[in-house]
Amino acid sequence: MLLAELKWPEVDALSRDVPVILPIAAHEQHGHHLPLHTDSLLLGEVVRRLESSMGDRLLFAPLQWLGNSHHHLGFPGTLSSEPRAYLDLLLSEAECLLQHGFRRLVFLNGHGGNQVPGAQAVFELRQQHRRQKDLLLLSTTYWEHGSLKEEGLGFSQSRMGHACEWETSMMLVVRPDLVGAYREQESVSQQEPTAPAARGWTMGDRSERGHIGDPAAATPEKGERLLETFTQGLGPFFERLGLAAGDPPSP
Repeated sequence: MLLAELKWPEVDALSRDVPVILPIAAHEQHGHHLPLHTDSLLLGEVVRRLESSMGDRLLFAPLQWLGNSHHHLGFPGTLSSEPRAYLDLLLSEAECLLQHGFRRLVFLNGHGGNQVPGAQAVFELRQQHRRQKDLLLLSTTYWEHGSLKEEGLGFSQSRMGHACEWETSMMLVVRPDLVGAYREQESVSQQEPTAPAARGWTMGDRSERGHIGDPAAATPEKGERLLETFTQGLGPFFERLGLAAGDPPSP
């Protein structure tokens, strides 16, 4: 179910145990070959596939395209919320749904810079509603779900980068008309020399062209496999956590 397409009496008639999925993405530079709206376009496709496969078992809020992208502001076209303002935005959106009586909220993320504020938002919400025992508040990122089976496709990367083999491959499925000269892009290492420490960085610290990973290795076949993997991984994720309407929330 898409919240944007419902009338308020239809929302009022819903069980408050129906999980509400809040998609959060970004509008930021994606190198020389992918459009600024890449994260939102890709998450939108994941949501479309999930909504198609799970029917009326989940309620999807409108995709929030403005993200926490200050580390990309060195590249023109990037739009970003101040980190603390972005956290307040997530908290406000969730609080509205809690006031309407919904008890199961999941931030479904499609941008690396949103991972920390998403986790902080559900932590703070739980503390603010600590006396309410029937809440389930989660934040997760779509590419963390599913087991990728290469089956001869020859992936160059084993994890998500930025404007990389994975994102470029998926964009070749979702909006191939917006993909530029990806085969001309050099590979940029995904290794973080300061790991496992968290490093304060801007994209310019790691990549002058704005991508991290190996976009030249992208293919539409890899993109379809990735989209299938993530979508099929998210379905069991919701089931495993007891998110089907009518089931009790998991602790």
